[in-house]
Amino acid sequence: MEVRVGRTLERAGFTASGVTLVRAAYRLAMGSRQERLPNPRHPDFLHPGRTVLILVLDSGFIDVIGLAAAALVDSERAELRVDPNRISQAIGDEVAEWVRSVPLPGNGLAEALLCARVPVQVVALAERLDQCRHAKFWSDHAARVRVHEEVQAIYGPVAERTDAALARRFAHWSRAFSRTLEREVGGPGAG
Repeated sequence: MEVRVGRTLERAGFTASGVTLVRAAYRLAMGSRQERLPNPRHPDFLHPGRTVLILVLDSGFIDVIGLAAAALVDSERAELRVDPNRISQAIGDEVAEWVRSVPLPGNGLAEALLCARVPVQVVALAERLDQCRHAKFWSDHAARVRVHEEVQAIYGPVAERTDAALARRFAHWSRAFSRTLEREVGGPGAG
């Protein structure tokens, strides 16, 4: 995945130093994943790279510090997050501050997202979209319902105000996941 991220950034016209920074952030994010996830095809293992790809390919996001931060954000699994102090030491304070600025799910999420700068909102949206895309694999039904409700109430509306491509992707995911949840509980369309 690191090679794919690097090639994607090069094709998008990023400078060599920008590609190097994002790849360094990706490697830093992968450290905890390599320690904790036994399967390199696990969705959480691939998350840092996929988040960067969503930003570049879907949103045309070009802020290299934001892309480096995006590789390091994990809104779902705290044990996979990299401590911002470690990020500062490894690749710089600017990236660490970006990571700190990305709102995570919890109390006050809507307000935090709405108050964030637009580039931070876009990073938060792309990162959460990748988490959502793999919610169908989560064993915790309540967590799947929670993430669907968050998208409908918060992430989707923020995306509509912020990034048209991400808004379309959230809307598509929400419709499809509604059907998945209905099938799980034997609702309409179950069978």
